[in-house]
Amino acid sequence: MLPEPTARLSFRRMQMSDVDDITAMLVAFDPMRGDRPPSTRDDAVRWIDWQERNHAEHDFGLWVVETHDGDFVGDCGLTVQDVEGTPHVEVGYHLLPDQRGHGYATEAARAVRDCASAHGVEHLVAIIRPDNAPSQAVARRLGMEVERTAYVHGTDALVFGMRFARS
Repeated sequence: MLPEPTARLSFRRMQMSDVDDITAMLVAFDPMRGDRPPSTRDDAVRWIDWQERNHAEHDFGLWVVETHDGDFVGDCGLTVQDVEGTPHVEVGYHLLPDQRGHGYATEAARAVRDCASAHGVEHLVAIIRPDNAPSQAVARRLGMEVERTAYVHGTDALVFGMRFARS
């Protein structure tokens, strides 16, 4: 499974050669992750390993998002997340700071949403910190609504969600 390219972006599997870009992305994402210690290159290696496991187990994970010119934008994709004891398929998106504000997160997440629907995902969520207004806006532009609050990954979160119609 791989999302279709968009007007400006393409997707590919994450690989270990992406470790420097993934490290930069995770470090930039740290302020949104609460009081966790700063990310390191080792965290990026674990992140990439996690995606390899996701693809092996679920046929999806977070994909590298690049412009059609090959510039690294961030990652976006699907992961299975535990929400208070129940597994949910989540659309996730993480962008480098200089790539934010261009509509890339919404564009990539729409392609991932459509890919999830086409591959039989019935319920899609986005788990977002209450203070992360930009990410909440992306979820709303995908057609998601707040379904509930939950305690996820050691912090309070809003669980946005949507169901796909099945024929």
